[in-house]
Amino acid sequence: MSSQRIYEVFARKSHEEPIMHVGSVNAPNDELAKVYAWTAYDEEKWVEMCVVRRSEIIPVLNPDDKPIWGN
Repeated sequence: MSSQRIYEVFARKSHEEPIMHVGSVNAPNDELAKVYAWTAYDEEKWVEMCVVRRSEIIPVLNPDDKPIWGN
């Protein structure tokens, strides 16, 4: 059995709107992640939908790190 990966799902309803985060799915590979995302978030008429492996996201800010300016 293959291991599951977490994929973040992004979509937009019209070409004028920015793409937004709509949720996440667990899948063993990229192809099934696309299928799971499409079936899990099919309540809207999306014009674009993308999945991104969570492990591939590069954080700009880490909530566990305290900024040097103290915020």
